[in-house]
Amino acid sequence: MVENVIWPVAFDADRSRSEGRRVPQDLAVPDPTADEIAKAVQQVGYDAVIERDKTYPREHEQRGRVVVKDADDATKTDLLGAVGAYIQVLRE
Repeated sequence: MVENVIWPVAFDADRSRSEGRRVPQDLAVPDPTADEIAKAVQQVGYDAVIERDKTYPREHEQRGRVVVKDADDATKTDLLGAVGAYIQVLRE
């Protein structure tokens, strides 16, 4: 069983790669939330658990994180790309 942890900073358009962004700039969005990420993960077809009391190590504000369960058939990079695309669709 594979669990992938996705932090909101991975999709934050205001962050650089060295600050934690994990997707290309064209898939990034300003101020992503754990709720948006969880919805996008469910649209991709995986189970998502939101942990709101977690803080990304390089941040001071608590934005939470999303734990993706049973993502055995996809790499984390593929998962982040698909989730980033769905977040953009959700914001339209």
